Amino acid sequence: MGQLLHPSDFVLTVAMLVVLLGAEGGFTSRLPRAELLQRSRLRDERSSHIISAAAASSSSSSSPLSSSSSTTTTTTTSKDLLHPAYRVFYQTGKTEEELPVCSPWTVCNKIDIYDTPRIERQCRCPGSEICSSALLPSDGHTITDKTKHFKICESTKKLPKCRYFRDVTWTFITYPNNATQQIMHCVCPKNSVAYIIKRQAYQTDQGFGFQYSFACSPQSRLRCQRKEPCRLFTVKKRPQFEEVNTNTLCQCPHAHHCPKHHKDPGVIPGKAYTEDSLRTYSGYCM
Repeated sequence: MGQLLHPSDFVLTVAMLVVLLGAEGGFTSRLPRAELLQRSRLRDERSSHIISAAAASSSSSSSPLSSSSSTTTTTTTSKDLLHPAYRVFYQTGKTEEELPVCSPWTVCNKIDIYDTPRIERQCRCPGSEICSSALLPSDGHTITDKTKHFKICESTKKLPKCRYFRDVTWTFITYPNNATQQIMHCVCPKNSVAYIIKRQAYQTDQGFGFQYSFACSPQSRLRCQRKEPCRLFTVKKRPQFEEVNTNTLCQCPHAHHCPKHHKDPGVIPGKAYTEDSLRTYSGYCM
């Protein structure tokens, strides 16, 4: 039975859902040299906080992956070391050939740029199409959600614009075999955030699964009050990296800024959920 939910009820719930559904392992590999060179050419265009975060951490979004954790290493040049190769995780199998073919409007790559970028391969584009792995969202195939880039095989220009609170921007499906699928329906307006509007369980011969529907909400423009946190970080400890989801709660006053990383000054540890290796952090205006 589906349940309608109000956006104000899900600041913590959405963050916990995203990290709890995150990658547990997955086969990892290195991107080809051509991609490394492309990243080097684009380095000056990346925002300064992403560059500093990538330099500060060597840790490697939001879907269960296979249990293998093998890693291959490549020889890098001094130019490559400016932007280390980011790891690639496969949801199914260990190679491109083992990935399923994407359905229409299905996310084929998920890239998280909170720390050192990492990519989660979801499916293969049909025919001769190649799923984009570009770090920048200007490739015509990217829908952004905070620090996550969702890549699709089709052009995003063909997707309609969502209406706030009414249209489902994407559907996230979990299957009994731990595979997931994310299907895009429309694009949220600029300065929007996605939140869960509906959760529906279903049962098959193989077991239970869930379907989550997300809608768009305008980003809060409320000014932060004294001693009120401006950003919530939800951190999930994983064997090879920390997976972080962020939620902006309010806007800092003039001449102040909100921390962008859970290890920045102005961030205080919050509640810990030991059984899920989960901890929250609250960022305050500085």
